[in-house]
Amino acid sequence: MNYKLELNTQEPNSKIVFNTILFDSFKINIVERYIGSVKSRLTLCEALFKVRTLDDEIIKRKDGNIRVKIKGDNFETYQQLSRRLSSYEYKNKLINRKEVEQDYVHFILGLVIANYQLN
Repeated sequence: MNYKLELNTQEPNSKIVFNTILFDSFKINIVERYIGSVKSRLTLCEALFKVRTLDDEIIKRKDGNIRVKIKGDNFETYQQLSRRLSSYEYKNKLINRKEVEQDYVHFILGLVIANYQLN
């Protein structure tokens, strides 16, 4: 399955980051919220995602809700994957970027499959 990962870098004073994963027939919007002082290191406190069609129509989850909040062990895993995407090594191509991106996309896709009924 082909995908395109759009990582939107954080503005200097922003505590919210928006990322998108585009597939052939749908897209996943991911919102990350951070806490802490902008002068010190910001800490990821919440991550949400929702699935949309390419026409921007929202796809509802199996239970009828729209978005998924990443919690528990999944949140810990997400934090690690997100850190790798924003790392010095990733930005300066010192590690295999494709592998880091694939790990991130496969993790999110697993959560989508668990929460959504995709036809």
